Amino acid sequence: MALSGIKVVEFGGLAPGPFAGLVLADNGATVIRVDKPDSTNIDVLHRGKRSIAINPKVSSGREALLKLISSADVLIDPFRPGVLERLGLGPEVFLGNDDHKGFPGQTLPGSEKPVFPANLLADFAGGGMTCAMGILLALIERGKSGRGQVINTDMVSGARYIAAYPLMHTLMPNSPLFGNGRGKNVLDGGAPFYDVYVCKDGQYMSVGCIEPQFFTVFVTKFLEALPKGFHLDGWRPSPQTRTNRDDWPKLKDFMINGFKTNTRDYWATAFHGTDACALPVLTPAEARATTSLDESFPAAHPRITGSQPVKPVKSSPPTHYLHPGQHTQEILLELGFGEKEVRQLATDGALGKGTRPIGSGHKL
Repeated sequence: MALSGIKVVEFGGLAPGPFAGLVLADNGATVIRVDKPDSTNIDVLHRGKRSIAINPKVSSGREALLKLISSADVLIDPFRPGVLERLGLGPEVFLGNDDHKGFPGQTLPGSEKPVFPANLLADFAGGGMTCAMGILLALIERGKSGRGQVINTDMVSGARYIAAYPLMHTLMPNSPLFGNGRGKNVLDGGAPFYDVYVCKDGQYMSVGCIEPQFFTVFVTKFLEALPKGFHLDGWRPSPQTRTNRDDWPKLKDFMINGFKTNTRDYWATAFHGTDACALPVLTPAEARATTSLDESFPAAHPRITGSQPVKPVKSSPPTHYLHPGQHTQEILLELGFGEKEVRQLATDGALGKGTRPIGSGHKL
């Protein structure tokens, strides 16, 4: 795997940081998540990771974290600016004397109503994915210059960067794609052939046949699948309707009423295997069922030719969550902590209130 041998420390946080860590773990990096002792964590983006629960506000706990961090190549900081610095764990400590590390930081910002695209745009695309890309760029730069990097990334700037295409089009008043107001452009629901439609059973079909050859296939298949003689006040669309904006309102009504004549699965079958660019909108459960893998978790992407898949970190029993501190003892032993040192950490409360010193058959 491309990142085999790269060690990552990820402080437990919300979606962007964990997703960046997931991308790195899926490509071979060793990722350790640092959690608060006695806490809960419902993050499901933990594939390939381990967890250590330790309190940085306790002196011995902070020293243990310094040892962990100093052995890593990357530290993912999901907190607001200054949090790790106040704990004595800022980039100046992490970079140390060798300047061989990377320190990505996430800062979390504070007519018809637009609909949120879940949290995919900011959290995952603008936040987690750009953070992971920044880490990879920093590792490449380190390989060239021998110096570590600090990566400053935030969801707002990342989402804006990803949205460069529509934003640049707004600078062109005559742009055919984004030159009109919201909801009146080709790619934001203004074009009838780029929208989502309700079917007879309340399920949905998506249509995205922007290009003329695809629109022609769509119209042909749609008319064939509609009830015999179906029309809108005597009007039916043709391949030429795509370029006639005056006909778009009629086409919109025609498609709205047309899709309501049958179920989603009927329409999915009607368009299956064609270039109509019309597909069913699946529920999360249906989307999971389409995978050929044994696990429901989406496969790592992209796949690199010749690379070996990452062996998952086993949890016993298997769970959707990585419990904070699940691998604390294992990780401390790997860092060279002896039994006496681990016992002292437990006594100091650095490992949590309910932690008992090792020995006498007790586990951390």
